[in-house]
Amino acid sequence: MKVAAIQMVSTPDVHENMATAKRLLQAAAQQGAQLLLLPEYWPLMGMNETDKLAIAEQPGHGQLQSFLSDMAQTLGVTIIGGSIPLISDVEGKVLNTTLVYQADGKTSGRYDKMHLFGFRKGDESYEESRTISAGDQVVVVETAAGRVGLAICYDLRFPELFRAMGQCNLIVVPSAFTYTTGEAHWEILLRARAIENHCYILASAQGGKHVNGRRTWGHSMLIDPWGKVIDEVAEGEGVVCGDIDLQFIENVRTSLPALQHRKLTSSLG
Repeated sequence: MKVAAIQMVSTPDVHENMATAKRLLQAAAQQGAQLLLLPEYWPLMGMNETDKLAIAEQPGHGQLQSFLSDMAQTLGVTIIGGSIPLISDVEGKVLNTTLVYQADGKTSGRYDKMHLFGFRKGDESYEESRTISAGDQVVVVETAAGRVGLAICYDLRFPELFRAMGQCNLIVVPSAFTYTTGEAHWEILLRARAIENHCYILASAQGGKHVNGRRTWGHSMLIDPWGKVIDEVAEGEGVVCGDIDLQFIENVRTSLPALQHRKLTSSLG
């Protein structure tokens, strides 16, 4: 099964971003991809961190969710919708949510980002918890590619989340890594998660200089269970594409059965 990750450089204009996402999703489908992944914050990289509150939607309603549903139906593919803001129970905060849409346009999974990014270095500072409420559920969905685990960006630094997903064929990581942290850690962490979980990792990123002055690292990529980067887009808009080889997953798990050798499981405390 062929999968694709979309890389964007999103702006403060929602409609502009929707048009870009549509064009890139169409391009990915034309390459034969059947599962398409958008990046984190694809609908909006606002001028202020509170801008996302104005476009937050109720689950099941809104232009962003309709767009994702319509694109899945029109292209006849599974779309994992990066992240969009959904209304939370906390005033002044949203949920940073990944929604999965099957080819019939219906949702088959929802994941609310659990780990909220915080970073300070010199003049660079981020604190997602000021405007985002954290989720608390590990989510895996069934697709034509088998079990797919859902994670978002900063989740990548918490290997216990990936372990909690159980055995997956693919784990997706829509992201908006900063240039600073991405340059240092992005590929290392992605390849580690693929190797230690014996699965493919598909990571879609924001990648470039944004209107709001922020610079994101990009380097969207597909990585196989042996840790090899199959395809990558460094910076700017683009599409990463490649095949999920179920036999290769089985070969890796058979030849190096590390998951069966684990000792420090949750049952041992």
